Order: sequence, then structure tokens, then C-alpha cells
Amino acid sequence: MNRRKLVLIGNGMAGVGVIEQILKINTGLFDITIVGSEPHPNYNRIQLSYVLEGSKTTDEIVLNDWNWYRENGIELLTGTTATALDTTAKTVTTDRGDVLPYDTLILATGSKPFILPVPGADKEGVVGFRDIADCEAMTEAARTYRKAAVIGGGLLGLEAAKGLSKLGMEVTVVHLMDDLMERQLDPAASGMLRAELERQGLRFVMGKQTKELTGGVRVEGLAFTDGTVLETDFVVMAAGIKPNSALGAAGGLEVNRGIVVDDFMRTSAQDVYAVGECCEHRGVCYGLVAPLFEQGSVLAKHLCGIQTAPYEGTVLATKLKISGVDVFSAGEFMDHPDLTIVKMQDDWRGVYKKVLVRGSRIVGGVLFGDVSQATQLQQWIRSGREMTEDVHAALMGTPAGEESGGGAELLADDDIVCGCNGVTKGTIVEAVRTQGLNTVDEVKACTGACRSCGGCKPLVEQILAGVLGDGYEAGTAAHGICGCTQLGRDEIVAAMRERKLTTTRETMAALNWSNPEGCSKCRPALNYYLTMLWPETYVDEKESRFVNERLHANINKDGTYTVVPRMYGGVSSAEELKRIGDVAVKYNVRAVKMTGGQRIDLMGVRKEDLPKVWEELGMPSGYAYAKALRTVKTCVGSTFCRFGTQDSMGMGQLLEKKFERIDMPAKFKMAVNGCPRNCAESCTKDVGIVGNDGGWEIYIGGNGGIKPRLADLAVKVKTDEELLEITSSIIQFYRETANYLERTSDWVERLGLAYIQNHAITDEANRRELVNRMETALTRAHDPWQKVIGDRQLRQELYEGVNVPVGPPAE
Repeated sequence: MNRRKLVLIGNGMAGVGVIEQILKINTGLFDITIVGSEPHPNYNRIQLSYVLEGSKTTDEIVLNDWNWYRENGIELLTGTTATALDTTAKTVTTDRGDVLPYDTLILATGSKPFILPVPGADKEGVVGFRDIADCEAMTEAARTYRKAAVIGGGLLGLEAAKGLSKLGMEVTVVHLMDDLMERQLDPAASGMLRAELERQGLRFVMGKQTKELTGGVRVEGLAFTDGTVLETDFVVMAAGIKPNSALGAAGGLEVNRGIVVDDFMRTSAQDVYAVGECCEHRGVCYGLVAPLFEQGSVLAKHLCGIQTAPYEGTVLATKLKISGVDVFSAGEFMDHPDLTIVKMQDDWRGVYKKVLVRGSRIVGGVLFGDVSQATQLQQWIRSGREMTEDVHAALMGTPAGEESGGGAELLADDDIVCGCNGVTKGTIVEAVRTQGLNTVDEVKACTGACRSCGGCKPLVEQILAGVLGDGYEAGTAAHGICGCTQLGRDEIVAAMRERKLTTTRETMAALNWSNPEGCSKCRPALNYYLTMLWPETYVDEKESRFVNERLHANINKDGTYTVVPRMYGGVSSAEELKRIGDVAVKYNVRAVKMTGGQRIDLMGVRKEDLPKVWEELGMPSGYAYAKALRTVKTCVGSTFCRFGTQDSMGMGQLLEKKFERIDMPAKFKMAVNGCPRNCAESCTKDVGIVGNDGGWEIYIGGNGGIKPRLADLAVKVKTDEELLEITSSIIQFYRETANYLERTSDWVERLGLAYIQNHAITDEANRRELVNRMETALTRAHDPWQKVIGDRQLRQELYEGVNVPVGPPAE
């Protein structure tokens, strides 16, 4: 297939976010080139203030490292600026002289800091605050100079001011308006914010317009239009941003404040798109993160040919923490004659709440100090919720710090509780009632609510309390995975992903394990989670494996081992059987047993003989010892049986060969029946396949062990291709969401069949993403027996005279 050439101008969050979503949908659609002016990979610009104050390093805010570009086949040109655009020839020219042809072009050039057009703005010691280089310049200045002035009392200016203050400088914030953050806060909230920041050491000069930056080569002060002067050694311009639309304008695109786009992010030129802060949609240029990601989602689906609703704009909402102070603002926030104002101010507690109502509908609000109701208020603003006595009581009736239901009971079932993942109140209520959920962590695992930013956690707690009544204990959390930590599985995996943790020891150190060496329960779990997250780069830690998995054979009570070679679909040959017999005789195997999974056990092999036995068998490992696919049991199917409707042996072998070496949370068994008579016992397998005249039925969650459970019908499919794709998606979803050692029978009961069907089957885009991640993991799989045979050092370490301590049983 001929890939189209996609060129992205801009290596920031908005543009690379589009690329990430495209890769999840279809990795083979485009050859991708990204041009970035900075010498860095993609990073989180929102967290620049943390880098400035020293709480994070530059590496810690990187979103996609250099390896990510290489692994995804993306050509990245850093330190490079696009200077010319020819929409007729479909080329982009860079400042290095490169001419880049494109089939599809995305402009994500972001914005530039607004530098005041006053004399002296070009002096030394004057910087903006938009990138890592600005952070480095500010950090360097703090080592030498004492006084700093920040021009701009918006969010960016306050973050810069607080960062410089933490670096030891005396900081004065200069603001043209009389109120801080006047685009998000009303005068009351602004005044409370200023008072708190003054207590933290910042100084403010309000209502001042800068006329000139004074000094010689280097800045020495600010002169204002009222004739006053502020002495300073260093100036940060944070008076706003403006769309970086120069490239679009030079290429003849329609440009107003930003590059004009339609509801699918299309510019005025064919095959040229714009996204993020550089574009203007319906007359609005956005400078917040949420709109940029919403735009990117629409654009990615549009480029991949997936039907999607258009981008119709964003109801702006800001929830942030400024120097430890929580602030929320959404919709309209300034008083107006046609608005009814509902507010509460508690200066002693430092809490302020204001809700604005037009007619009877809620149209905006401001929260300061206590933002626990932010998610709910934002939802009410979006839906235009009617202000009632109950809503009023929920918002204003209980002082901050006292127990309150917060009005969750007033939400309708179709109201969204978790905006990040689109989870409604009704979904949560149903999950709590039908799945027996008792904690926020369980709700998170089952529904996805709280899985991202966590801002909806208070509302989820309120819903739990409402459904469970006296049975709910506030603050109850799922137990940690072992006694070394109080963290649950989801919290650990999220931390591994977000903080790029790559070893078990690094994880235990970063997450403050009480036992720095871990234990026999958590080490194997961490090893699995890392294998699942980073299949292409993670090096398996054998010391974190149970003994059976370290030695690739099942240990017996007398210290000998059982060898189980792979027999795909329970099918063998006379030659294989002869080799098994010869090996059993030569190595004095004490017992040869047929297993329930249609294979042969060779029992009583000495540890030092294992590599030789494997070599002479010449068969792959059957993984009878592993948290992996054990067997795919089959009946004879249509090949021999007069009742068979499908080739169960052929499908069983195909499935077993595909998934035989992939790590799982627990042991995993499959079966394929050629007809509904169920001779291969598909109804008690983790994944069971049943053939019929119309195709195949896929069952999941069966178990024939200590806790027997009949499998649930997940889906019916017509073709072998559908069967393979959906089976792959289900297995990958199990790998990514199950607790370590959790069998599918418990997993299905915990998450619920409907939830699994929705995420792994019905949602086609998500299904393809799961399949793609499975394919990536499969490329790293290898036969451990063959690896040992070919590695002399490994044989010496593990099998020749090395005393390997026996850990917990593998089952």
C-alpha cells in the first residue's frame, strides 16, 4: 500500500497529539515528517512552571522521547523552522533549505508570547515564557540578579513570578488591569488570589501601563505612562500570546487573528489543516489545552477516513492550582444586569463560590479555594441546568470542610461525571449496583471514571455514598497489591506510564515501597506490568519471576522437573511422538502422562538435563509453567467428524501459534469446537470458540478449576478474520486491565461483560488500537527453550550447579 506523505509543522502538544491518535487508528496510512523549531522532543508545555521552580527536570516533562519517533517511523527535524509554504506545488521549505513535499499538511505552529511594542523591549535581560529555553534563561538570571519584574497578571505571568520567587528573586508582577486573571476570575476571586500570593512573598503593581524599558545594553527598569519607575534587573514578558500564523499567511491561507479553519480543521487550501493555538475556529482562538485536544481528535479521525462529529467549539473552563491555591472558572463569570448572581464568600476559610443564572438556567461560575464541585458545576453550565432549591442547597448550603453530598443526587443519569472519559452518572450507578463495587478504585477499573486527571473523584465518591448508603465508607480504597505498598494495580500502572518507569527497582523507589527490595508477591507483578507496558524495550527480570518461569519447566516436590512440549491444537505426528519416547527413555523420565489439554507430560527430568531434553525433543516450549497461553484444546471438527461444521483443529493451531508466547496476568486456556456439541469443553475456558453453520461464537471467562464458571457469550462472528481480530483485542484488553494473577473468570465478573464488549469489541477504533498493541508485543516474543539452548552463559547460570531458591508456586 502506498502511504501518503503527512508533514506536521510544529512539534508541540496539539500537533503531536493528532499524530498519536492517527497512529492508534491506523499505523500504515502515512509516512510522517515532523518539523520542530526547538531542539527537543515533544514535551508538556503546561508543566514549564515546574521546571522553572525546580520541582521537575526537563526530561520529566517530555511526553514522547526520541525513541518514540524512531519506533513509529517518524522523521523528526528538530531545531528547524518552516519558512515557506507552496500550496500549489504542495511543498514546505525550511530554514535549512530542505523542501518537503506533502500530500497532507498540518500546521500546528502554536502561539508566540506577546512582546510589548515599546522602546527597550529588545534589551538584554528581557525574555518571554513559552519554552524550555526561556526557563533556562530565567534560571540563569536568578543565579546572578536579585530583582525581577513580570509583565502580565494572567496565569502564565503568575506561574513565572512564583517560579522566580522560588529561585530566590524579589519579584514584582506588573499588570495593566486592576484585577489578576481578569479573563477567568471576577474581582472578588481575583482579590482573594492576590492577597494569598502577597502572603507568599509576591509584589504587585496594578493598573500600570509600561511605556519603556530603561537601561543601557541590559534592562535596568520599567518606566510607566503615569511617570513612575520600577527598578529591575530582569523582565519576563507574559502579557499574553498571539497565534503564530506567519507561515499560513505567507502561503496564502485565509488568516484573521489565526489561520481560519472549518469544523474539520480544514484551512482555505486543499489538504492543508491547522490545529491548536495557531488556528481560528468560528472567530475564536483558543489558548487552553482541552480545546486543542478536542480539535485534534476530530482532525485525526477525519484524516483516517472515520466518520466523526464536527468540532463545534468549546465551552471554556479553567481548573488550575496557582501556588497551592485551587481555582475554577467556566462559562460566564462577570456580573451583568441580566444575570442573577448566587454567591458565597468565606474569607476566613479562603473559599469563594459564585454561580451565574440567566433566566432560570446556570450559565457560568467561579470557585476559589474549594473546587470539589467543579466537575458538577461545569456539567450544569454545559447543559444549562435549571437553578432549583436543591441545586442551590447543593452548591451553597454547606460550608467548605463539612461533610456534604455536593448535589450528586441532582445529576441526571445521562449527565457526564468524568469529562475525560465520557462516563455518565448512570453508568457509574449501574456498575455499582450490578458489579458490587464499593470503592473509587473499583469504579475506576470498571467504568474508566477518575482514570485520567482524577478531578471527578469527589463526585464519584458522592455517587458511591448515594448508592451504597450506610454501606459506603468514605475514603475506602482498594488494598495495595502487597504489604510493600498501599497502591493498587491501576495506580501503579498509571505511574509507570506517566513517569516512564522502566525497572522494578526504579518503580519501587519512585513509588516509595516500604520494603525497598519488594517481595515475592509484588516483584512478579511489577515485572509483568512493565512487560505489558513496554514490550519493545523492557528487558525481562528473571530474578522477579517465579521459579517455574525462571527455569521454563514445572518443579516437582522432589526437586525434579516436568517438561511439556507444545502440541498445537492437541495435534502431533508420529515423528514427534517417537522423539518424545526416545527422550523419555534416554533421560530416565519417571512418568509420561497425557494432560487434560491434549499434550504429554514428561515428569521427573533433572534440572541439569533440561536444556539437553529440550534440544533433543526439537519442539517448542508448551509454556505449562507460565502466566501465558497453556493450550488450545480442539475437537476433530469438520476434518473428520460427521457433525463438524468448522475446521476446529486448523483454527486451534492457528490461534495457538499466534498467541503461544505472550505474557498474561495469569495462566490462560483456550478451546475450539467444530460444532455446538462442545467436545473440546469451550464453555470452561478463558476463551472458548464454538463453530456453527454461520461462523463462530466467542465465549470468555470460563474456568474449570477451584472456582468453576461457565463462559459468557461475548460475540458471534462470520469470518475467520473477525475471529482472530476480536480474540486478539479481548486478550490484549485482559492483559491491560486485569490484576496480576487474576483469571479471566474473576476479571469478567469484576469489570462486567458489557464493559468488556464495549471496549474490546463494539468500539471499533479502540479494538484496532488493542490489536495493534498486541501485534507489537507479539513481535518481541521468542521460544525460551531455544534461547537457553543457544546461550551457554544462561545454561551455566540457571541449570549447571546453580542453586535456584524455590519461590511461591506458579499456579
